[in-house]
Formats: sequence, C-alpha cells, structure tokens
Amino acid sequence: MPRPMYRTRSWKRIIRRIPSGEPVIHYEKPERTSKAKCAICGAELNGVPALKPSLLAKLAKTEKRPERPYGGFICPKCLARGLREAIRTSITH
Repeated sequence: MPRPMYRTRSWKRIIRRIPSGEPVIHYEKPERTSKAKCAICGAELNGVPALKPSLLAKLAKTEKRPERPYGGFICPKCLARGLREAIRTSITH
C-alpha cells in the first residue's frame, strides 16, 4: 500500500525495474507549465498555449504563437511602444 500522500492522482506513477528485475513504482510530481510572459513587462501573452514541451512540439507553427513580429515573445503593447520609439529615433536622426 502506498503512503497516503501518494494515493492521489496529483502524483505521476512511473514503473521502473530495479537491478533484481522487480518492477517498483516511483512517484513524481507531473511537470506543470506556466503561461508565457512578455520579456519586457512580464504580462501574460495571449495566443500562446500553456502546454508541456512535448505537446507543444506537435502543434503547427501558427498554433504556437501569434503571427506578428516578436509574436510569443513580447506583448502587443510593448511591441507598439518599441515600434513608436524606433520610428521616433529614426526620424530625429
């Protein structure tokens, strides 16, 4: 009988064979992914799924991030701010 804390499905069960050939059950916390964050302001990014890397690799490229410059890396507000700053500095110089 497993310890009471392992009797819930919040623990992932992994069957391993020990050197004697006997199978034993190891318990691990499943990997949880967080929402993608903006690299500048830290806001959560929309349009980017919060999936495990193994499941994210199976998606099409257009399903992984928005189709715009820096999509999936910076939020639209920071992108607009950066573009405005870039244009303003290029005009004055």
